[in-house]
Amino acid sequence: MTALYDSIGLNYSDLRKPDPRIASAIWRALGDCQSVINVGAGTGSYEPADRQVVAVEPSMDMIRKRAPNAAPAVQASAEKLPFDDNSFDAAMAILTVHHWRDKLRGLHELRRVARGRVVLLTFDPASRPWLTDYLPELAALDEAQMPSLDEYQTWLGPVRTAPLMIPHDCSDGFLYAYWRRPYAYLDPRLRSGSSSFWALPDVAKGIARLSDDLETGEWARRYANLLGCEFYDAGYRLIVSVD
Repeated sequence: MTALYDSIGLNYSDLRKPDPRIASAIWRALGDCQSVINVGAGTGSYEPADRQVVAVEPSMDMIRKRAPNAAPAVQASAEKLPFDDNSFDAAMAILTVHHWRDKLRGLHELRRVARGRVVLLTFDPASRPWLTDYLPELAALDEAQMPSLDEYQTWLGPVRTAPLMIPHDCSDGFLYAYWRRPYAYLDPRLRSGSSSFWALPDVAKGIARLSDDLETGEWARRYANLLGCEFYDAGYRLIVSVD
């Protein structure tokens, strides 16, 4: 089985370190479940240490990068989970649904193997974080690969949806995590931690405009309201199925 992160996950372990505040939000969303399947698990970010977890990940490269004490991992895809119905108390999928080839089938699989709730961290494609002012192609990519929020209720049944506010010093280098550290987007290495930058063929023009605005102070003037903020609604959403 070949997978996207076999080729783009080169710096993943260094750049995508789980943020404890995000981990706490996911932990609370899981409730009192004891057994969890983590689908699209990657290297194991945000897997709760106090539950029995089984990870599912299509990329063998990512599985190899998991810590020795991480939960056991199975190489498989979301669309075909190798488990019986109702095998787990809960299912979780963190910043991964947009990578699935068949999102409807994958979410149905999560619902099939979980006796209780399904917890997702995803992105609302209708959101427009400030970075899309410089790179509108990011907004187009989000719209193309991210399900709308309404679709989750159609596919999973009743859900609760809440914004996941991103801290200004977030340790996890996903796409919009550097919202108060704009210079980070000038660094190709930091950009490589986000699959979106791998998907876009050429961002040089937008990055050059951002660089110019940072040098002249235009970025600070335009987004002065963000400079004193501790948290930012960048469009990330926690979606929890209603038990």
